Amino acid sequence: MAYQLHPENVDKDMNTVSQLIIMAPPLLLALTLHEYAHGYVAYRLGDPTARDAGRLTLNPLSHLDPIGTIAFFFIKFGWAKPVPVNPYYFKNPRKDMLWVALAGPITNLLLAVASALLLKAMIGTATLIPYSTMLEAILVPLYNMLVASVWINLVLCIFNFLPIPPLDGGRILTGLLPENLARTYASFERYGFIVILILAFSGVLGTVIFPVIRFANNLLLS
Repeated sequence: MAYQLHPENVDKDMNTVSQLIIMAPPLLLALTLHEYAHGYVAYRLGDPTARDAGRLTLNPLSHLDPIGTIAFFFIKFGWAKPVPVNPYYFKNPRKDMLWVALAGPITNLLLAVASALLLKAMIGTATLIPYSTMLEAILVPLYNMLVASVWINLVLCIFNFLPIPPLDGGRILTGLLPENLARTYASFERYGFIVILILAFSGVLGTVIFPVIRFANNLLLS
């Protein structure tokens, strides 16, 4: 008989260690490509700072922030080390910085869509293949990783679109505001991380973004 890949087949009896093992690869990929995208777009716009700092790389160890990575497992969202960008290299600093900021969350959105498409293709293919224990041992972890990849990338995309400096959404809004307002708004960046932590641990942040994430997740996996 063909093996049926459905959530009820794969989510049973997953303990914390199993969940960490399943989430680690898509999380590393999502964080790495997010930061790489920032650095690559900045480089193409004339800024060599990320390249010179060794951050224009797909090595995840160059991008991981220990606290941000651990936070993802405990409060369900996190962050990597920001790629250094020097807007003085840009021909149009405000406009070009906006494109650099957009690159990260857009990359995560594309990864979420790609993961969902691969998931659906795998489900369709699995129904045509005779069942075997070896097949199950390969497909079930891969299925779980793709499901996790959709969720993780949506979290990173939507979280980073929040208009709070120093998140990408804050930089995007800074690029869209009139110059005087943008300068004032950008000055709040020094307090942004504190605001994010307060919103996160108070539960306000989850209340705001998780309904959006769940809607997008259900849309992609339906």
